[in-house]
Amino acid sequence: MEIIWQGIIKASEMLLQGNREIMQITVLTIKVSGLATLISVIIGLPVGVFLALSVFPGRRLLVSLVNFGMGLPPVVVGLWVSIFLWRNGPLGFLHLMYTPTAIVLAQAIIASPIVIGFTIAAIQQLNPKIRLQIIALGATWWQTLLFLVREARMGLLAAVMAGFGGVISEVGASMMVGGNIKGETAVLTTATVLEVSKGNLDVAIAISVILLILAYGVTLFLTIQQQKRPV
Repeated sequence: MEIIWQGIIKASEMLLQGNREIMQITVLTIKVSGLATLISVIIGLPVGVFLALSVFPGRRLLVSLVNFGMGLPPVVVGLWVSIFLWRNGPLGFLHLMYTPTAIVLAQAIIASPIVIGFTIAAIQQLNPKIRLQIIALGATWWQTLLFLVREARMGLLAAVMAGFGGVISEVGASMMVGGNIKGETAVLTTATVLEVSKGNLDVAIAISVILLILAYGVTLFLTIQQQKRPV
């Protein structure tokens, strides 16, 4: 228990003193995970709504692939992204390996199926008769879509939270494509792993506490938005 208290005290000191290295890592974590989540939402919400409302041959196969992707091991994503971004890979000419952009790309790939899957579930749980009633009242396609999205608001925000949770807690892919380079690509999760490997358990616990505070802060904000009563 003593090492845990030391870690908590260390985390408080880092935050109160504005430790430059930790602040840099924290800011980069917010930027990378925030951008990855945004990309996954931009891709995931429209795709999820489309799959939930459409009927076409092969749809079940696509949904099964989405559900499969929700549990895709991050290290597998990291491996394949690395293969594509290596110097001799198909995208090697972009020189993105071991950069924050590579981490964003890997995390967006991890989060997108999560957002799509939760979106499909949120839309499909709505009463099918609602859609028919809206169309019968003369609503346009866009009006119908916006109404359904509003009705599924709680589930869609849950999709965003799940996507964010998937990337903010990710380690394997970030280390593989980012390299955990100090001052450049190190994020809170990879920094924690590094400190553990060095035997600095108090620092590792401190960084993990900061990570938990950050993750809970974002989740709390999204939860407040989710639980607001619609006007």
